[in-house]
Amino acid sequence: MKKLAVVALGGNALLRGDEIGTIDQQEKNTYETCRKLLGLINNGFNLVITHGNGPQVGNILLRNEAGYQNYKIPKMPLDICVADSQGGIGYMIERQMMNLLSENKIRKNVITLISQVLVNRNDPAFENPAKPVGAFYLKEEAELLAKANGFIFREDPRKRGWRRVVPSPKPIENLNKRIVKNLAKQGNIVIAAGGGGVPVFKHKDKHLEAIEAVIDKDLASSLLACEIGADAFYIITDVPKAYINFNKPNQKALNKISVAKAKKYYEAGEFSAGSMGPKILAAINFVENGGSEAIITTESDLDKKNCGTRIVR
Repeated sequence: MKKLAVVALGGNALLRGDEIGTIDQQEKNTYETCRKLLGLINNGFNLVITHGNGPQVGNILLRNEAGYQNYKIPKMPLDICVADSQGGIGYMIERQMMNLLSENKIRKNVITLISQVLVNRNDPAFENPAKPVGAFYLKEEAELLAKANGFIFREDPRKRGWRRVVPSPKPIENLNKRIVKNLAKQGNIVIAAGGGGVPVFKHKDKHLEAIEAVIDKDLASSLLACEIGADAFYIITDVPKAYINFNKPNQKALNKISVAKAKKYYEAGEFSAGSMGPKILAAINFVENGGSEAIITTESDLDKKNCGTRIVR
């Protein structure tokens, strides 16, 4: 039986930091990233691909505002914007992966699923919205938008302006986990849980309702990896390894470490909450809940043997 891997693509897998996000740029980056995934397929893995959506959903929110201001097109809520980004990004990954499979004479189907992820409406994150979304604004612009829409804004720590912030609750369940598992086990490449999934909560009568929030992509991907019984969980980011004492003279790259040691470093505050912290936590959660190995690496190193920081039992 083939092994199963979940690969969580970071935003840089589709859009580099110095790019404006044209379709040509995103498709080129997506193709190069997917090309690296062929190594996993050739090594006997079935694949589930998840992805970030930060820049893309930010652009969708900008279109929301521009469409309303200029043409009175009704604004869409955040859950619809996240679902839109899942479809668009999933389509790009799906098409480029199909091209690569064809070029390499690999016979596999590729499918994108719009994913809803269950959260707790009483999660403490709803009392403290902290996840930035969308564009930067002047303070006066932010105040007007807050008054008109009921949004919450906070000043960027790097003084680049004011941004809307939304809750980032903990993912509880990927609602299409069973079909993801069935499709992947049959050898299909499945793209799911994009942008952390669309957050929904369930009423007592089982009715599902969307909620204004953003789920961390790596935590949702880790949960999905556990739910479908994945053997390996890859987190693709913009640095080749995780580090302790990061950006200090005694900085040290982490190669292969136990989950106990990773947990010790995490609890000691070695990893920033805004960057590596959620990735390490996602890796810890996966291994602690039955996974064999979680790997944090770059897409350029993905096909190299023993790449990245590898967290094991």
